Amino acid sequence: MRFILLMILTPLITLRACAQRVVADESVRYQEERMVYLQWDQNKFTPKAGFLSLNPYYWLTWGLFEPNYHKNDLRPLSATGPQTQRLALVGTMNSTDNSYKLNSDTIRNTALTSIAEQSGLLSDADPLWLLYYSQELAPVLNYTDASILAPLPAQVRTAVVAEGLLPWYENELAMLKERVNAARTTDMDRGSRIMAYYRYLKEYRTLAATWATRVATAQKNIRMVSQQAKAKSTPVITTDWTPDTDVQLAKKVLAERQY
Repeated sequence: MRFILLMILTPLITLRACAQRVVADESVRYQEERMVYLQWDQNKFTPKAGFLSLNPYYWLTWGLFEPNYHKNDLRPLSATGPQTQRLALVGTMNSTDNSYKLNSDTIRNTALTSIAEQSGLLSDADPLWLLYYSQELAPVLNYTDASILAPLPAQVRTAVVAEGLLPWYENELAMLKERVNAARTTDMDRGSRIMAYYRYLKEYRTLAATWATRVATAQKNIRMVSQQAKAKSTPVITTDWTPDTDVQLAKKVLAERQY
């Protein structure tokens, strides 16, 4: 039974395979080429008119319905075709968009740089602040009673506290610290911020010099008081003094004077 089925189906399959043929229509191929970009050759508009324009296929295809079709190049991808123009326009628009994008990115980067330079939130990242002013102004920003009095002897510490020098100095430092922090946190251009640091550092050095002078004066007063107390407690004994001693001493001073 199986053999009989094979004998019947084999001829049918062979006939089906032989029924498929490749259709090679030259006119269809030419039209496909005309539909894109490949060619618009006047000699490839088939069927031709033939002898004395008597070819009926020519009249059915071109002569009666499309007599002017071959005169104008209608390829969408030709050099002047609509699709080519559209692609050129798209390329031009892309170039314009890229130019606008480059300009906007440049403006954006410039704005971000300006914001970074002016924003008080980013002032601590300034290289000049990190490398110089943060160290020079550290005594203003991080002062305490211990840090101020630590370098002084015990007697001088007591004296500056008793005389009110320490509260005065701390009050001046507090006002200067407030202005330094305002310069750090206020939005301003970098040049103005650096100049503010410069002015406040100059003010701090003047204040530190005044503090050092008053501390030295306090030390001098302590020494003078100590010497006076020592002089009062120690009696002066003169064994060789006579009334002529003062006269001789005065004559000696006058004789040795230079002016």
